[in-house]
Amino acid sequence: MPVLKNINTLADIFVATTQDFGKGLERPVFKHKVDGQYVGISYDTFFTETENLAMGLAAMGVKRDDKVAMISENRPKWAYSDFAIISLGAINVPLYPISTSENIEFILNNSEAVAIIVSNKFHLNKVLKIREKCKYLKFIIVMNDADKTEDKMVYAFHEIQNKGKEFKSDNPKYLFDSIGLVKPNDLATIIYTSGTTGVPKGVMLTHNNILSNVKAAHEVFVIDHNDIFLSFLPLCHIFERMVGYYTCLSGGGMLCFAEGIEKLSINMMEIKPTLMAAVPRLFERMYSKIRKNVESQSEKKRKIFDWAISVGQQYSVAKKSSESIPVGLNLKNKLADKLVFGKLRQKTGGKLRFFISGGAALSRELGEFFDAAGMLVIEGYGLTESSPVITCNRLNDYKFGSVGKTFPGVEIKIAKDGEILAYGPNIMPGYFKNKKETEETLKDGWLHTGDIGVFDAEGFLIITDRKKHLFKTSGGKYIAPTPIENMFLASKYIEQFILIGDRRMFVTALIVPDFEALAEYADAHRIPYSDPKELTQLKQIYELLEKDLAQFQGRLANFERVRKFTILENQFSIESGEMTPSLKLKRKVIEERYDHLIEDMYKALDK
Repeated sequence: MPVLKNINTLADIFVATTQDFGKGLERPVFKHKVDGQYVGISYDTFFTETENLAMGLAAMGVKRDDKVAMISENRPKWAYSDFAIISLGAINVPLYPISTSENIEFILNNSEAVAIIVSNKFHLNKVLKIREKCKYLKFIIVMNDADKTEDKMVYAFHEIQNKGKEFKSDNPKYLFDSIGLVKPNDLATIIYTSGTTGVPKGVMLTHNNILSNVKAAHEVFVIDHNDIFLSFLPLCHIFERMVGYYTCLSGGGMLCFAEGIEKLSINMMEIKPTLMAAVPRLFERMYSKIRKNVESQSEKKRKIFDWAISVGQQYSVAKKSSESIPVGLNLKNKLADKLVFGKLRQKTGGKLRFFISGGAALSRELGEFFDAAGMLVIEGYGLTESSPVITCNRLNDYKFGSVGKTFPGVEIKIAKDGEILAYGPNIMPGYFKNKKETEETLKDGWLHTGDIGVFDAEGFLIITDRKKHLFKTSGGKYIAPTPIENMFLASKYIEQFILIGDRRMFVTALIVPDFEALAEYADAHRIPYSDPKELTQLKQIYELLEKDLAQFQGRLANFERVRKFTILENQFSIESGEMTPSLKLKRKVIEERYDHLIEDMYKALDK
């Protein structure tokens, strides 16, 4: 059972986890890679490391309501640091590891952070570059002791923990006394949203904001000491932090840290997770890899695969719509599972109960595919400002193409213009030192999400688009780009796709191709090239994509159809500033960066 009894703050999760679960379980609370092997960390170690750090921060002068920033990849020391900060009644200000020095400078100054904890020398150098401009910053802690410099402002992680041991000898009850002073409505964190436009805004979240979501998650799903979470999404993002961290620990689950998305498939086989939080991009990659593998097989094996998927989809429909599944269908599904699905599930470790998807829209086709294979993807919806979950599907009540039903404790209403409004204990009190944005986003306590959506007859919420993303053609037609983009992403030749058309007569698109798929096509058709990027300039490749797009265009209204497109040589990425850390495309940035190519398309259409 979850350790939710007498838990009123996030700091209480730390106490209950280390004191209650720690006494009843022999297995570790965390696992992480050390010298190529997964190593466990005990509950006692978790408590001691965190207590020593908290005491050390107190010895350095950190007190209630102080802000302490963090830049680190997912690792056990992220958890030690987080719980140490909030146990003191201080406020954790997490930053994305991709943050630039300029971005760090803005956040440290805006949040008034008195200290920052960084993971390594790379991030330390970014902070040292701008520390003279950070007027509130008093000291820097580096997690990797070997990366400590001679700079008097820089301390090694264990150096602070040693100060904590000394502090504890004179103040033995300090940690628990501090935790006792933390109140549900105290700020726990300020999370700066990168957003798709504009300056970052500091979302203030209280202990109760996040904890209300954690308790609702336990009400909706059974998560306990038998569960193993594999964490790869950044913990500085509220989705992973609430779902794969606080909910995991408060349920007694074991939290394992992935080495990164590039090694995720290997880590899944090693850890054999039962639960994972993910974003649609992961499922798109998994699906693409599966399809490519199938297409390289013999015709007989391809037919078996397609048959199995068809059977699996029929089985899924029957399972949801009737009390008893026909005997024949049941037998077929068992055979399909033996021949195909079981092998696919083994690629995730073989023990996965379900995935939790958020951060962006999951296409209906992907949801149905993974469900047919016995890998259910539960999609939810929310924002950083709502801690984050507003709606989610349930294990026994889900609908692909929707983001599920209202989360316990949350109220939703649809405004006259279609915008989704949310109200509840999970809604932020506002943006830090930003009254104007707070007043625009929160009206009478209702969060204006900026998303457009509708409830269907069964109470499932369907997101149609971002309010800001809706654009109007010069012919007066409104277009919601996201569903159209998701449809075209089903093409095996398309990696990324962005629709263009605001205040234009026609719709065009920028396409980032799947270079591996293009290379396979070129090789099969004896199209010469020395670098796959050269293929983006070839007429044969443009015609290939044009033909591939045609199979989708028929589903669109005339004014929604793509009249022309440009194939790009480089992927949109977080590093290039064209994607947010949650892998959403920054439309404004992309349109400005490729303005010349966009204009060329419309000039060609005008001829």
